[in-house]
Amino acid sequence: MKTRNSIARDLTLGIAVSVVVFVCALAWGGPFLAAARAGATPAQAQSNQAQSTTFKGTIMRNGEQFVLRETSGQIYRLDDPQHAQPFEGKAVKVTGRLDTEAKLIHVQRIESGTA
Repeated sequence: MKTRNSIARDLTLGIAVSVVVFVCALAWGGPFLAAARAGATPAQAQSNQAQSTTFKGTIMRNGEQFVLRETSGQIYRLDDPQHAQPFEGKAVKVTGRLDTEAKLIHVQRIESGTA
């Protein structure tokens, strides 16, 4: 028969191991939980993010960076300042991949256009 101290020790050890496993599962599963909430698998989330999209708006300077102020009012950072600089203050169409978490457009092409 186990003594009271050994039962308490075993119970404490079991709880500690369970907590460690739970914390590790949360840390590892974080990227997958966001995709599940959006109703997509991680592979679908990546493929959706990898598709090019066209945005219409005006290019503006924000310090050293350039941003696109979309016609809806949404603002996205642009990852290619050299490409964006000639279009500063102009209505444009920007084609690129959107990183929704960073609100950053990976620019593929910028064209003059009506916003």
